[in-house]
Amino acid sequence: MVIQPLAETPVAAPGTPEAAWQRWGVTFPTFSLLGCRRLVVVAPHPDDEILGLGGTMAIAAASGIRVDVVAVTDGEASHGGSTTVTPADLATRRPAESLAALAELGVPPRITRLGIHDGAVADHEPELASQLAEIIADDPAGTWCAAPWRNDGHPDHDATGRACALALRDTRVRLVEYPVWMWHWAAPGDASVPWSAARSVRLPNGIARAKRDAVARFASQLAAPDTEPDFAPILPQHVLARLLRATETVFV
Repeated sequence: MVIQPLAETPVAAPGTPEAAWQRWGVTFPTFSLLGCRRLVVVAPHPDDEILGLGGTMAIAAASGIRVDVVAVTDGEASHGGSTTVTPADLATRRPAESLAALAELGVPPRITRLGIHDGAVADHEPELASQLAEIIADDPAGTWCAAPWRNDGHPDHDATGRACALALRDTRVRLVEYPVWMWHWAAPGDASVPWSAARSVRLPNGIARAKRDAVARFASQLAAPDTEPDFAPILPQHVLARLLRATETVFV
């Protein structure tokens, strides 16, 4: 049985506080976009691309690098248990929020939506890998792919990361992986995290502000529905604190 760390430390739990990560004080080598001509960012759900790598996407776009987004699901299952917010509502609303977030970052809206069911990515890994291979294509001239880290702890994230790795296995496309939920369940120095492969992108002040504005566009995830004030936000403040730093991290 595969244990999902996020299941053991659910979002509603405090997880590892941002203060603990800051006290750790470890800095990673700088991640450079030098040599990247096209950056394909693969997102399991609409918002993962922004939460994990929004600042890096903005830097890339401002540098003249083509940025493409592949949305694996439409995020329609985020409000399981809600009596008023339906999957159909979310399948429309969340992609629209993603478009608005990209606009805040100055990233052109080049998005390919695959429409795999939210929560069921692992059931479609071979199909997803095949689709990704077609979208990304072998390119010796500077295509890079950013995928969720294969051990991020959310089943859709892990499956997406594995599918990306499979799709690119025999290509010259560079694969980097970004964590989102790792910061919630892992601890500083956690032996299950490949820290030696970690690289850091420092976000200039303007880019960091733009990322905050972009994340604010995901209203469906940030607050309870008006009709259900007791419904817990999908992205509570203790989660956002870890994702709105002045740096972003990738594994290379």
